[in-house]
Amino acid sequence: MTLYKLMILYMLSRVNFPLNNNQISEFMLSNNYTDYFTLQEVLNDLTESNFIAADVYRNTTQYHLTEEGTDTIAFFNTRISNAIKDDIEQYLTDNKYELKNEVGTIADFYRSTNQDYIVHCQVKEGDSTLIELSLSVPLEEQANAMCSKWKDASQEIYDFIMHKLM
Repeated sequence: MTLYKLMILYMLSRVNFPLNNNQISEFMLSNNYTDYFTLQEVLNDLTESNFIAADVYRNTTQYHLTEEGTDTIAFFNTRISNAIKDDIEQYLTDNKYELKNEVGTIADFYRSTNQDYIVHCQVKEGDSTLIELSLSVPLEEQANAMCSKWKDASQEIYDFIMHKLM
């Protein structure tokens, strides 16, 4: 379990953006490092121990290192074999654009005090927000549809707004 925790901390230390549960799972499971249930237990332990922080957007949980996690991996990274580090580096290199794009485009909604639904959409690059929209819609189905379409439509919407404002 300790090795799995260190591997996740190492993965998160090697990127400047969060990784979601699916992305971490894809690496760990496709390389047969552990099974799904053990991985979820490890992620929960790391979160409860405040080595990583979890942000939830709709059905996706994104993880990033805390200060404690950063200090821990800096101190214990030598306990991860070079072969495992190479596997992690290769995965991150091969998938960096997809990984970054997937966690940088966020959409979620919540019910407001006037019973409408507020759809909150963002495109982030690292710690910078490129675009952020909050829209009010009357129906939950509309809010759900907008969130579902945001990832595919965000670039076109961003381009349209920039063109109109410039």
